[in-house]
Order: sequence, then C-alpha cells, then structure tokens
Amino acid sequence: MLRRAVTTTNGLLARHIRAWPFSTDLSSAPDADAGFVEAWKKVVPNIEPPKIPLSFMQPRPLTPPSIPSKLTVNFVLPYASELSAKEVDMVIIPATTGNMGVLPGHVATIAELKPGVMSVHEGNEVTKYFISSGFAYIHANSYADVIAIEAVPLDQIDASLVQQGLAEYTQKLSSASTDLEKAEAQIGVDVHSALNSALTG
Repeated sequence: MLRRAVTTTNGLLARHIRAWPFSTDLSSAPDADAGFVEAWKKVVPNIEPPKIPLSFMQPRPLTPPSIPSKLTVNFVLPYASELSAKEVDMVIIPATTGNMGVLPGHVATIAELKPGVMSVHEGNEVTKYFISSGFAYIHANSYADVIAIEAVPLDQIDASLVQQGLAEYTQKLSSASTDLEKAEAQIGVDVHSALNSALTG
C-alpha cells in the first residue's frame, strides 16, 4: 500500500515539476528579451538598449558523454583573473568542510572557501595560492570556477610578516573590550594562523 502511494506521488510530482535549465544547457547565443527591447525603443529610440549580464558570459559547453581527461579551471579575484579556462589535472581547494580535491567528472557542487591553500596540479607542476575566502562552483561538465576575495601565490608570502601579524592580532584579541574588536581580532588571528600553517606545512 505504501509503495503504491509513493509511486503515485512521484508520478504526480514528475508531471507538475518544471525542469529548470542548467548553465550548461544555455544556448550559445542568448536571445534578447524582445519585449524589453521593444519597450526600450519606444521610450528611448536614439539609444541602444543595455546589455544583460548573460550577454557578457561565455556559454558553457554541454556535459560530455564521457569524463574528459582535464579539468577546466577559472580562478578569479575582484580585480584580476588568475586562471582563465586553464586545463589542469586536479585542483585542491580549502572548503569550510575540509580540503576538497576536484578532478574531471566531479559531481556538481558549490563550496564555501575558508582561508587556506589552493593547489593547482598540472602534470608534475603544482602551483599554490593562499586564498582568504570565497566560493568554488564545480560544474558537471568538468569546469570549476573559483572566486576568491584575496589570493596570492604562496611563494610571495613573507614568513616574518606573517609571524608579526599573528602576534599583533593575538595581542589585540586578548585586549579587545567590545564584540566588534573581538570579531576583527579573531578574523586576523584565523587568517594569520592559516597563513602560518600554509608556510610551515
């Protein structure tokens, strides 16, 4: 009886749920909203209608039938693009749930990033970046977008300045009197501790 009820419920849901397209299913040339363009031309006939965000985005290729040999990575900061459509073997990112290795064919995932080391593996070459925070979007078509607030190659970090910053924020944390001061000092301690671990580990 229960099995029949579940089957019936699933059948009803399947008929009424609309399938939403994924970013991988977008057409290669996004169609302009004809109604908007028509309304725009009536109001402001001598100015071209503005572009929508989708018109600036490259469409994602469709999910391949088999797992590709490489992972395509985009690594961007608010002020720069560190990697753009770079084909690599693997990326290890510092997710808030723990370090996460991303290989070609990884299941689609969104992960929040914490201060830590992101390593990009390409053959025998490994490039390491320290990132402060951000998000990683892993797509089913073996694309990964890593968006970080701040990032710096690990070999450009001065260990003595990290130690100095850690001591400074630890002292600020112990002498903080307000919640705001404690929160700011704790963030400084967390970031400098992660930097220190990245350099010594």
